[in-house]
Amino acid sequence: MDNNPISCHLLGRLYRIDGKQLQQQYKDHLSNFNSWEQKEHAEEWMLFPDNIGASLSIDETALSNGELYTIITNKEAKGGKKAIVAMLKGTQAEQIIAVLERIPLRKRNKVLEVTMDMAANMIKAIRRCFSNAQRVIDRFHVQKLAYDAVQEARIKYRWEALDAENESIEQARKNKQAYQPEVFSNGDTLKQLLARSRYLLFKHQSKWTASQKERAELLFPRYPLLFKAYNLAIGLGNIFTICKSKQVAFKRLALWYNHVEESGIEAFKTVARSVQQHYHSILNFFDNRSTNASAESFNSKIKAFRATSRGVRDTTFFLFRLANIYA
Repeated sequence: MDNNPISCHLLGRLYRIDGKQLQQQYKDHLSNFNSWEQKEHAEEWMLFPDNIGASLSIDETALSNGELYTIITNKEAKGGKKAIVAMLKGTQAEQIIAVLERIPLRKRNKVLEVTMDMAANMIKAIRRCFSNAQRVIDRFHVQKLAYDAVQEARIKYRWEALDAENESIEQARKNKQAYQPEVFSNGDTLKQLLARSRYLLFKHQSKWTASQKERAELLFPRYPLLFKAYNLAIGLGNIFTICKSKQVAFKRLALWYNHVEESGIEAFKTVARSVQQHYHSILNFFDNRSTNASAESFNSKIKAFRATSRGVRDTTFFLFRLANIYA
């Protein structure tokens, strides 16, 4: 049962026995939960130094009631046994450092690469605890910043369209006329066009469906600044896709900065400043093309396990079961 995330409630239903009683029996007698060496501090931190490897990922996840935990995983485990290196409550750098420094220095020095997002706390903790490791900021977090800037522009225009429509409706009422909104060739009104364009703005134009292509042809001539923002986001993504080396990527990134300045879009200037602050770690992606996808995948596994367990009632016992499967 330790190695299977199926819940006691499901087993109880399958064998027509009391699921709650089965879970209690498993917790108190069938498992080694009561003699688990990490039981006393598991809710605050768990550590598995023997699971450390050359390539690690660090990320955060919400365990229960929005309580955040920081998780360090070994990529070589591929989300299976011996994946968890450390898991601790909280996200502050000093909390992470205090736990990771319990790992002997000789083991920490074996770590050569750690992937992460742009969170300052994680960068500080990894710099302090794994001095030999190259820090790699996940390309998808960088791209997400750019896509968020595009969506900010779209949402701004959508609110403007809603305000304009409300004013037109009010004016029509005063004139005792029926309000007729403008309807485009694809059947969308302006506010619908802006709402339904959300997903096409996340995709390269080569991947648009026929309806998305038609919507883009209506949207971009009307909002040229949104078209600029979309092209900037796609341009940033293309750097990670097309470039094969740090040197080429650095040059392309410099050109991208110039395009951002020329665009005059404030949200993208913020994105550019964030990229400039972390460009060394961002460019490290081009050494091994490493991402934090394994950490995101592991977070999904935790959420799925939580769902099969019908939530987290006893955090320590939940972490015990999680450790049995993934540590």
